[in-house]
Amino acid sequence: MKRILKIGLVSAFVLSLSVRGYAKDRLIVGEVLEPPGLDPTANAAAAIRQVTYANLFEGLVRIVEDGSVAPLLAKSWEISDDRLIYKFTLQDGVKFHNGVPFDCSIVKFSYERALAPNSTNAQKGLFEPIASVECVDSLTAVVTLKRPTSNFLFNMGWGDAIMVEPSSVGTNQTNPVGTGPFRFKRWVQGDRVELERNFDYWGEPAKLSSVTFRFISDPSAAAAAILAGDVDVFPTFQAPELINRFENDDKLHVEIGNTAGKVILALNNARAPFDNVKVRRALAHAIDSKMLIEGIYSGFGTPIGSHYAPVDPGYIDLSETYPYDPVKARQLLDEAGVAPGTELTIMLPPPVYARRGGEIIAAMLAEVGIQVKLVPIEFAQWLDQVFSRSDFDATIIAHTEARDIDIYARDKYYFNYNNPEFTALYKAYSEASSEEQQLELVKQLQQKLAVDEPNIFLFALPKIGVWNKDVKGVWKSTPIPVNDQTKTYWVN
Repeated sequence: MKRILKIGLVSAFVLSLSVRGYAKDRLIVGEVLEPPGLDPTANAAAAIRQVTYANLFEGLVRIVEDGSVAPLLAKSWEISDDRLIYKFTLQDGVKFHNGVPFDCSIVKFSYERALAPNSTNAQKGLFEPIASVECVDSLTAVVTLKRPTSNFLFNMGWGDAIMVEPSSVGTNQTNPVGTGPFRFKRWVQGDRVELERNFDYWGEPAKLSSVTFRFISDPSAAAAAILAGDVDVFPTFQAPELINRFENDDKLHVEIGNTAGKVILALNNARAPFDNVKVRRALAHAIDSKMLIEGIYSGFGTPIGSHYAPVDPGYIDLSETYPYDPVKARQLLDEAGVAPGTELTIMLPPPVYARRGGEIIAAMLAEVGIQVKLVPIEFAQWLDQVFSRSDFDATIIAHTEARDIDIYARDKYYFNYNNPEFTALYKAYSEASSEEQQLELVKQLQQKLAVDEPNIFLFALPKIGVWNKDVKGVWKSTPIPVNDQTKTYWVN
């Protein structure tokens, strides 16, 4: 009997260790938005990159937490004196999750696919400077540019520039195949995406055996999940009024960081009356950004006056270009022939900054005679109707990509800004031969947007993170929209 009891106690102890190890080897990450798919080369949604970047998919280079460029599938590179030729030396022994080897042919395929006329890549413009991709041998890729492009390496660190295994192209939306330290396990739509450790990973293996991304759009439900321990990490929590409650819980850690996200009231510049700069300036004067930030994020966030964030190099503070002034707003609207009672429809995707922000902005615009109709929509509809078809008056959205001021120089983008002066200035910036020139030109770009005010630049999105205090390695700030769990681990 004693022997049986002893065996039972040992078994219980081992089981206890097993369960504890199980819990401390796995991570549940809370996310606000469910991605519309899992292929970052097929859709602009930041929610895709927040699940897949670095975890599943990898590019030649990557962006790390301080915003710098680091080697990844390219272990090194050389740049010619004229800055037109990039010679990448690739990592050896890399395999995709389906066993296909990674080599130069994959680089050539991935970049040429992104450049193709039928490309689905939402950031196709990042690849436009590429003239050719050639393979010296299986582990040496030579990328030749049409012209010097100062941000080329940084741009190749975006989630849109990941390497794609050709046979997986048709299924990456629902069954992604990358080279990362985690591999796709399953997607329970409406609930979660599950990743598991890739035991054949070519680099430093992940410390976690699995990561599950749970989608919880309601802030109250998210808070309850955090407090109950059902979610271990919520990297971008959207109910800052609850922060004090988390800070008083000795099991939790709260971190207020920065992002490159710019929250804007985007306007359709091709649709009257938003094609009139006086109207756009009037709307800017009608919105009190500081009050807006207080109402949405309890004061967390920084007012901005152009499409650039304080974390980006060369940022200048233009937030007072259009100070809150309802009288000036009404005067400009009158000069533009916009009668009191004119209606404006604002499309609101699910994030709190949009839904709460819409109500606050509607009240502010009512004070200057603009009647606002708020239309809540799901993100899939936003991507189709607003982003793809430009069928909207206005929308509230966060552009989360770093240094993405280039979108105002594109031939076609959803808010339909088209200014040859800005385009020429951006070309000079992109081809700048020194960092000093680039920093000076990016200041001029910001100033030009502040003058033209194609969109109403509201505030830089804060990163409010909440996680179990025993979890380490979570990014405090995010220079690009990612939730990199490759270095995350548990202590204790």
